Amino acid sequence: MTTTAATDAEDSGAHPRFAEALRELGPADLVQRVRRFPDATRTATEAAAAVGCELSQICKSLIFAADGVPVLVLMDGASRVDLELVRKELGADKVTRAKVDVVRETTGYAIGGVPPFGHRTKTRVLADRSLLEHDVVWAAAGTPYAVFPIAPKDLVTYADGTLVDVREPTS
Repeated sequence: MTTTAATDAEDSGAHPRFAEALRELGPADLVQRVRRFPDATRTATEAAAAVGCELSQICKSLIFAADGVPVLVLMDGASRVDLELVRKELGADKVTRAKVDVVRETTGYAIGGVPPFGHRTKTRVLADRSLLEHDVVWAAAGTPYAVFPIAPKDLVTYADGTLVDVREPTS
């Protein structure tokens, strides 16, 4: 990592690996838009309260295991992932939540700070269409204290995601 990247990351509150990923992908200006908060933004509820936005404007980055293979699901903060829909989408026999150590090994980040891209390893990414209901969504910037705003279509592009419908139906 360059000194500039490290300085930008420190200034913005973004995790240095994530700041570098932003530069490599092209949207380096997003580093300057990262917002760091004194209190945790680990959960969607905490992040929405800190930012002052609707819960559905938070993008959750969730790691699941599809037949043991990690997959990232991007979901709006107000919704839950329907594992059966994910299973069908992937053609997997079984989909479960990934264990904490698998999340860290796969992404390089701790749960509560996993960004939608810039991970240690390449994983398949499913992005729920519910994210497109907003002009801007907020996602983790690699730490449980920092988030950044991004247009949902850009988010899907930078994450190399596939748009899907995997949101649990509301009752």
